[in-house]
Amino acid sequence: MANLTIAVDGETLRKARLRAMREGSTVNKLLREFLESYVDTRNEQISAVQNIIAVAKKTKSGHVGKRWTRDELYDRRG
Repeated sequence: MANLTIAVDGETLRKARLRAMREGSTVNKLLREFLESYVDTRNEQISAVQNIIAVAKKTKSGHVGKRWTRDELYDRRG
């Protein structure tokens, strides 16, 4: 496991330590879990976008026939 050094205001760190202690945790554990979550979320988003692009490239759909106007699409007369 790698080490990470960050600069943070002393009062902020003191408050973070107290809160972490109340929650039965440590600042180190909270930051590690945040970074793991951050990376996982970004990977999921990137993967989702890549999947959408792949599907869009494979599709054979296209415009054929009449084009609808905006008024026709939103005609609410029943």
